[in-house]
Amino acid sequence: MNNQQTNKRILEGVVVSAKMAKTAVVVVTRWKKSPKYQKHYKVTARFKAHNEDNRYREGEYVRIAATRPLSREKRWTIIGVVTKPTKQES
Repeated sequence: MNNQQTNKRILEGVVVSAKMAKTAVVVVTRWKKSPKYQKHYKVTARFKAHNEDNRYREGEYVRIAATRPLSREKRWTIIGVVTKPTKQES
């Protein structure tokens, strides 16, 4: 069973809040198409993801994977950073 590949759901999104202990809120944005009008519209979803050691901060573009329930609302874990935010100079 160790060698079998598991099909976990993996999403990418932006960390919008990392104020909780060991938890980050990740916003995943995707585009859907209306079946009737053929128009594209944006859909956003907020996921609470496990952020061990509070390593990931606001503004980072991360990849999250589905996992077993870790708390009442937490069913995702952060598996890595896709891109880090750029520092803007004022």
